[in-house]
Amino acid sequence: MRWPLIATATLLLGYVPLCQAEEEALRQEACNALRRATAYFRQEVSTQGGYLWRYSEDLERREGEDRADDQTVWLEPPGTPAVGMAFLQAYWDTGDRCYLDAALAAGDCLIRGQLRSGGWDNSITFDPVRRRKYAYRVDRPKSNQSLRNTTTLDDNKTQSAVRLLVHLDITLNFENERLHEATLYALQALVDAQYPNGAWPQRFSAPPDPNAHPIRRASYPESWSRTFSKTQYGGYYTFNDSVIGDVVDVMVLAHSVYQDQRYLKAVERGGEFILLAQMPDPQPAWAQQYDLEMHPAWARKFEPPAVTGGESQGVIRTLCQIYRQTGQRRYLDAIPRAITYLRQSELPDGRLARFYELRTNRPLYFTRDYVLTYSDADMPTHYGFKTGNGLDALERAYQQALAWPRAELGPKPYRRPTPGVRASRELIAQVRAVIEALDDQGRWLQEGRLRDRGDDEPAERIIDCRTFIRNCRVLSQYLGTKSSS
Repeated sequence: MRWPLIATATLLLGYVPLCQAEEEALRQEACNALRRATAYFRQEVSTQGGYLWRYSEDLERREGEDRADDQTVWLEPPGTPAVGMAFLQAYWDTGDRCYLDAALAAGDCLIRGQLRSGGWDNSITFDPVRRRKYAYRVDRPKSNQSLRNTTTLDDNKTQSAVRLLVHLDITLNFENERLHEATLYALQALVDAQYPNGAWPQRFSAPPDPNAHPIRRASYPESWSRTFSKTQYGGYYTFNDSVIGDVVDVMVLAHSVYQDQRYLKAVERGGEFILLAQMPDPQPAWAQQYDLEMHPAWARKFEPPAVTGGESQGVIRTLCQIYRQTGQRRYLDAIPRAITYLRQSELPDGRLARFYELRTNRPLYFTRDYVLTYSDADMPTHYGFKTGNGLDALERAYQQALAWPRAELGPKPYRRPTPGVRASRELIAQVRAVIEALDDQGRWLQEGRLRDRGDDEPAERIIDCRTFIRNCRVLSQYLGTKSSS
């Protein structure tokens, strides 16, 4: 066995056919490797069909975003929904029922962790004692007890779960009543959680009161505190961690599958909020989150009221997506001013600051003890206070959107993701490296360090769901291509 997993040698692109015997042998090896890896993950790694992020080689130590036990699974990618999607894609690519069964097990795990509020918490527990604290829909209701019932949209948790359920639902032709009902329940909860102005919160436990959320345009506050305000920000209008962009993506998918106009309307309303949330000059981009006055607001102690160079780029991508779904030009009209402003805000090294001070546009940072500062000399390392610059790609995306023929605009019917027609030389090389890296138990082991080990301790061999997902995708994509013979 050889690891790390994917060879880093330079690969030549293009389709170069293998001889028939070589191709048949490689396809059989890829098929066997994918089956073995799937069997190990289902039989040894899985908890009730669900997954965390990383595991020690002996599976005794486990973690998602935090340390976890063998009765817990995680939502945020690369957790349960992401692994489930890897299995489902393998089924689409190969037609092998064992991968659909693995994906359905992940879906069933999600159904057993769905809250009455409609979505999911950060994790799902199957420990009988801890489950009593949660308002899981499948469990018997408990009277006179305060239960945890908060759906979170942070970090693509609930959104990734809904995506998997929607894809499973249509794959089964809507014939699994339990799955179908849970999926529609989650989608309705997302529709109901949308604010009158079209935004979504970071998390919710019930639909908002329309009378408490008047529709306003974004504006600058007269003043704002330079110290962390410790406010409850979960109900704020939130772009942070792509909350709104991910929900819009789910609504686009839902409309393509169910042809229900409620979902398309939610997409349009999400776009209306984006237009409302664009800050006035001199900073015509977006904040991470807004309070009910539509002022940029504090979230965590290292997320101040500011215009953001990070999430603003994601907002621009979402606007292009909404335009393609609706054909309404006003969703594109906000983009040129934002790109111009962001280009003017580039740091000397070409990156963008995550936070720009309101009105002055000076980059904002934090010291290691979380004091707001203009200096980047002593920043915490757990958070990206400087972010990548994708403005060239966004400019191209905007120009491509302008050039889209009218016939290509508007909602599209559902289509499954499909592999390429032929296997490229690069893909074949990746397949061989992935097969070689698989050990005799069906594991892709790699060097890493779990959270319960200090930075000064040596690296160990771990199992990482990101690697599993990536390698399964390489194998299934290859198996889904046509034979050259």
